[in-house]
Amino acid sequence: MHAESAVRAPLIYGNKTYHQITEDICRPIESKPTRLYLITITFTALLMTWGLFMIGWTVWFGIGTWGLNRTVDWGWDITNFVWWIGIGHAGTLISAILLLFRQKWRMAINRAAEAMTIFAVICAGLFPIFHMGRVWLIFFNLPYPNSRGPLWPNFNSPLLWDVFAISTYFTVSLLFWYTGLIPDIATVRDRAKKKFTKWIYGILSFGWTGSAKHWQRHEALSLVLAGISTPLVLSVHTIVSFDFATSVIPGWHTTIFPPYFVAGAIFSGFAMVLTLMLVARKVMNLQQYITLEHIESMNKIIVLTGSIVGSAYITELFVAWYSGNIYEQYAFANRALGPYWWAYWGMMTCNVISPQLFWVRPLRRSVWFTFFMSIIINCGMWFERFVIIVTSIHRDFIPSSWSYYSPTYVEISIFAGTVGLFLTAFMLFAKTMPVIAMAETKHILRISGDAQKKAAAAHSHSHEDLPGSIQVH
Repeated sequence: MHAESAVRAPLIYGNKTYHQITEDICRPIESKPTRLYLITITFTALLMTWGLFMIGWTVWFGIGTWGLNRTVDWGWDITNFVWWIGIGHAGTLISAILLLFRQKWRMAINRAAEAMTIFAVICAGLFPIFHMGRVWLIFFNLPYPNSRGPLWPNFNSPLLWDVFAISTYFTVSLLFWYTGLIPDIATVRDRAKKKFTKWIYGILSFGWTGSAKHWQRHEALSLVLAGISTPLVLSVHTIVSFDFATSVIPGWHTTIFPPYFVAGAIFSGFAMVLTLMLVARKVMNLQQYITLEHIESMNKIIVLTGSIVGSAYITELFVAWYSGNIYEQYAFANRALGPYWWAYWGMMTCNVISPQLFWVRPLRRSVWFTFFMSIIINCGMWFERFVIIVTSIHRDFIPSSWSYYSPTYVEISIFAGTVGLFLTAFMLFAKTMPVIAMAETKHILRISGDAQKKAAAAHSHSHEDLPGSIQVH
């Protein structure tokens, strides 16, 4: 008996054997880097270096180098923090939740998505740290016994919850990602020609031999980590939303923020996975592993989460109107019609209107259209965070203190630097580690491979008694 219908499209195309899967996925690691790869990674590394220099500039000269003013004390820094945390959500969601639900289409994309999570959380963590201004006082956030009198962190502050939520999320995501990598690292170790390379991958694989005991422990640990990760996916962005929802500022003080932030995070995270994986698919010739079925499945989730986000926007407008609170009503009128109208309508167009095009099946299965839309969605989600933060506070209750916030070159450089850091880290990962989970892809080959599907379909048509297991040649 097959566990899956023969009618369903295969997840692995081509008449693949286990050895061919190993060859295809290891080829980018074992071949020399191309000129284009070296040029690109040099550019992203320079961008990262410039961003790090500007972080040093901020520490040296102070937050006065940013465009923040008396009214807008959160600007690009917290906007970018929330944006990066959102991008970091898809990786653990794809891996953990889809693993628990036994979704086989996750196999081709989970590895890169998990790596993306790690790098995005690192980028996100930089912003609140340097937003503090006096970065050397960061230990005030840690609940450690001290002899300085009543100097304990304020446990009522959501900013403190952020520290715990994000550090826990990062740790569990890192463990989950690395646990999945171990069998594949051992495969690369066994294929390595050079002694030094073999030694490095040998250390990284923790002596993995592929014995039944190793696999048993590996699968048990993966399930436990998936179980821990699933509530973390929900809690992390919920707690980030509390930074706003627990305040009394019109436009922020709303109970819809936690589910709306979580849906938005999954929405932007899936878009970023598509951006990276469509490029990797083309450059590394992985079209037979990352198929149109994978792309379509992800686009369906984008339609779902995009619709949830759109519903949340409309709910916010309705609640502001229904509340009868003139300040709340003004906050939303100012978002749509005030000086930052361009950000509001950019958000609405990119996040609410454009994903609805994915209801059309040919567009949902178009690689170029999906790539274009993934970038549009990430721009839209950046606009959303900017709108929530800046438009809610740039006009407060006293008109004399109203102000217009625009970022300085220092803020723009730091953001560009985090993009450089993210892309550099991802490119290094793609060159040194298998971008697709080899062991898990082999696991689904017998029921989801192209040749196996054809054999199963032939069997169902002919009604002949075939052997129970179809051999792969």
